[in-house]
Amino acid sequence: MTPDLDTLFQALADPTRRAILERLSRGPASVSDLARPFDMSLPAVVQHLAVLEAAGVVASEKVGRVRTCRIEPGGLSRAEQWIHERRAAWEQRLDRLGGYLAAHPDMPEEPK
Repeated sequence: MTPDLDTLFQALADPTRRAILERLSRGPASVSDLARPFDMSLPAVVQHLAVLEAAGVVASEKVGRVRTCRIEPGGLSRAEQWIHERRAAWEQRLDRLGGYLAAHPDMPEEPK
């Protein structure tokens, strides 16, 4: 199952979750290592990690008593693709507008 785009953007909307992702971009870490810089309980950090896992950007594995988290490769690709598609559409629209304005140089300017 692939998490939907809304779930992904919701996960990325929180600054704590973005900070966790930033830390995991440097390599896997245990939940307690991830929790250390935050002024919140360990269960609160676990909840943030659950949101990131549900969004498909983090995976975790428990070995013994230690749960280790890592970035999920390609987890952000859906957001990247969506942003790229929006950017391409707007660039096409702006190019058409630029072409129209170049073809009609005698258009009156907007009053200032």
